[in-house]
Amino acid sequence: MFGKILIANRGEIAVRVMETARRLGIATVAVYSDVDAGALHVAMADEAVAIGPAPAAESYLDGARIIAAAKARGAEAIHPGYGFLSENPDFAEAVEAAGLVFIGPSAEAIRAMGLKDAAKRLMEKAGVPVVPGYHGEAQELVVLAGKAREIGYPVLIKARAGGGGKGMRRVDEPEKFAEALAAAKREAKAAFGDGRVLVEKLIEKPRHIEVQVFGDRHGNVVHLYERDCSAQRRHQKVIEEAPAPGMTNAMRLAMTDAAVKAARAIGYSGAGTVEFIVDASKGLRPDRFWFMEMNTRLQVEHPVTEMTTGIDLVEWQLRVAAGEALPRAQAAIALAGHAVEARIYAEDAARGFLPATGTLHHLRFPARVAGASLRVDTGVREGDAISPHYDPMIAKLVVHAGDRASALSALAAALEETEIAGSTVNTAFLARLARDEAFASGDVDTGLIERRQEALTRTAEPDTRAIAEAALAASGAVHRPEAPEPFEAIQAYGHFHPPVHRSTIHHGERAVPYAITGLGDGRFAVQLKGPDGAEETVVLMAGASRRLASWPGHVTLFDGADSHTFRLHDPLALAEEAAVGGDGLRAPMPGLVKLVRAAAKKPVKKGQPLLVLEAMKMEHTIAAPHDGVIAEIAAEGTQVNDGAVLVRFEE
Repeated sequence: MFGKILIANRGEIAVRVMETARRLGIATVAVYSDVDAGALHVAMADEAVAIGPAPAAESYLDGARIIAAAKARGAEAIHPGYGFLSENPDFAEAVEAAGLVFIGPSAEAIRAMGLKDAAKRLMEKAGVPVVPGYHGEAQELVVLAGKAREIGYPVLIKARAGGGGKGMRRVDEPEKFAEALAAAKREAKAAFGDGRVLVEKLIEKPRHIEVQVFGDRHGNVVHLYERDCSAQRRHQKVIEEAPAPGMTNAMRLAMTDAAVKAARAIGYSGAGTVEFIVDASKGLRPDRFWFMEMNTRLQVEHPVTEMTTGIDLVEWQLRVAAGEALPRAQAAIALAGHAVEARIYAEDAARGFLPATGTLHHLRFPARVAGASLRVDTGVREGDAISPHYDPMIAKLVVHAGDRASALSALAAALEETEIAGSTVNTAFLARLARDEAFASGDVDTGLIERRQEALTRTAEPDTRAIAEAALAASGAVHRPEAPEPFEAIQAYGHFHPPVHRSTIHHGERAVPYAITGLGDGRFAVQLKGPDGAEETVVLMAGASRRLASWPGHVTLFDGADSHTFRLHDPLALAEEAAVGGDGLRAPMPGLVKLVRAAAKKPVKKGQPLLVLEAMKMEHTIAAPHDGVIAEIAAEGTQVNDGAVLVRFEE
């Protein structure tokens, strides 16, 4: 076994690898960009090395710097985690050439599966079923559009490199093919440095089921059963589970056999995942699944496999890379219970799952959940910032119970006890999905979230009592260090009438004036003025409100999985907002203005695309909210901050 390894990654996966390494007595070396100097994975490691500025291309994707750091610190091997360099065959070769061990498959295996078109041709030869489509080298519009017509609409354009839904577009009719192709190629080029694509038949009721495989350098290959990752938004996984709902013995046998066959075809060693697309229109049938791709690394969703098999996949990775044989034969790998994982992201589900940024001023995860085992995998701590430079995942909540219904109930309960303030997060959406009747029944496919998006992403409005509780908290949150303790001024003696604290609290665009009067015995009367001018009074006990967090300039109140954030009254901020004002569009997140499709002094129609904003390697189209004439529009290539004005309209 290794004495010291370097982890060429950041965040949650770096922390995850360190936990197993520490248990096995292996020293760890972390690498970090300038913006990650205070990150959790840096604090956890035995040693840490700075490797460059925030942009990944200048730090976490700089293989030469990472290898140099490993050699300088005496590491014997490099664990790539997932993302970044984990599926880069040139990096794997460079690691081996430097006399180090790459904790993963061979460069040849990564190459064989790294490009979806070549991988599918290889799988066809190996006898693994492949979805109908065009996987050739030609990339001209006329060729690809012709192939799409031959395959039959609807079709799916997919980047041949990478994953995560980037460079992927559904096309329902020939007239929209050219625009979708251009967008997919741009996004693929930005995300993977490779703009080439393939075209496939779109399965109308698809399920995404994958099989965890493991090989060693002695020719052994096993599977660790399947995971269902059909709950997706924007082609990215949201909730993953093991085993797959409705899985039959015949289907499982066929899929796992195909997965092992795929791994053997390339002499695979290490952890890998073979992903299949399944036509679920008539249930799970052994003749209705097709190979999509193979991820030659550890998956984000690996914890559900660990919890249902009792196997530490990172430990297996380390042992296999060190030359050991697989710790268990296929017959000794059993499946027990049901595990579900939810990915908590900094994103705004109500606004099309736009990535969000911010500082995690308040971060609390439940320590346990009734009726199930609970696991929280995270790479952040309270006070950390969600950077626009990297993936906005905050944590993974994973539960394991005796059956699927119990696991989903426990997951929803754990999400409802999670408290995060300082950034918009998706916990309420995840909890609604976990309790959704269609999802709970097992009637799941990759289009479920889109079909039920309105119900799953609706924004809960705070009731009158919640606003009163926030106002009471705000009256104590705004006190200065030199001022009296919270509520002291309100409870102070008044000769003719009790003192009243008056201010305003803001929720979204709504401003709510309030007045708080101390009634004695720890009771307060909170008088609120509604939008129509009507007044309502709520009597509260200090400290008797729902869970809440006070952070600079804000109060966040938690109501189950929902949260309501209120902004405290700040005249300077309001004046600045009024000065910017006007009729315009602001950037929903930090990003790069990738493409401008409109011009100043030109009229536009409601819904017309105005520009394309690239953020976190994904493209987001900004459209006109109404008819009008553009006064100003951001220039192509401009880097903008969250809230920056992108478009102004003439009055």
